[in-house]
Amino acid sequence: MTKPIATITRTKAIMEKYGLGFKKSLGQNFLVDANVLKKIVAKAGVDEKTIAIEIGPGIGALTEQLAHEAKHVYAFEIDQRLMEVLDDTLSPYSNVTVFNQDILEADLETFLHEKYQEGYQVKVVANLPYYITTPILMKLLRDELPIHSMTVMMQKEVADRMAAEPNTKNYGSLSIAVQYYTESKVVMNVPKTCFIPQPNVDSAILQLTKRDEPLIYVEDEALFFEVVQASFGQRRKTIKNNLQREFKDRLSQKQFEQIFEESGIEPQRRGESLSIEEFAKLSNVCYKILNQ
Repeated sequence: MTKPIATITRTKAIMEKYGLGFKKSLGQNFLVDANVLKKIVAKAGVDEKTIAIEIGPGIGALTEQLAHEAKHVYAFEIDQRLMEVLDDTLSPYSNVTVFNQDILEADLETFLHEKYQEGYQVKVVANLPYYITTPILMKLLRDELPIHSMTVMMQKEVADRMAAEPNTKNYGSLSIAVQYYTESKVVMNVPKTCFIPQPNVDSAILQLTKRDEPLIYVEDEALFFEVVQASFGQRRKTIKNNLQREFKDRLSQKQFEQIFEESGIEPQRRGESLSIEEFAKLSNVCYKILNQ
């Protein structure tokens, strides 16, 4: 029986066979503990009714474990050099399709609506490249996608930011976006010793389960996120200063005063002190005044 890809000997053999180095620019660290990968697949609840989406399969270590359980695995790999490798390492699995594509440029909405089948659940399971974790998750959260959950490995500090509460240094626009769309929890930690090359930081597996409805009601989602992001533009500045910089061409000084007065939010506060409900109130009043 062939050893799992996620072992030091097999990973090194694959890398040598194809003359591959590790691309720092793509955040490539390969997991060499098959038990950790099996746990991730189990925590994600992947079974024969799962259509799994993987981002950055690398040499196929997680893909292989997903293929054992899922109905089908669709993996998106940006690194052209790895296509031949994946063709080889995943050749035993007929239920895997690999695309040489940047997930940020993929039309996932059309793709998933084509692949989605009644009675199946689409689950994203991925060891996300550290340098691009946030943009990928934001795309997955904000596009209208029929995704049930995302179980993703990332730097522990990024996972902490996503689950952060107001009035903490980790709390920011990322925390709000994640909590607006999903219920999030860290399901396990992964020490850096499980990888080659060893990263400088530990990792965590964050599970995000899509809410049926967003946590709070907002009049205009795009405006809500614009208000949130602007409020954290410069963390040391007040929300009033940050919002004035963002909306100076659209709102007068008088209108700014009206927004803070009507929403009941003190303009001298900083973004990190506002709850998601307060941001909703602020953006809804902002929407009303912009559309008067």
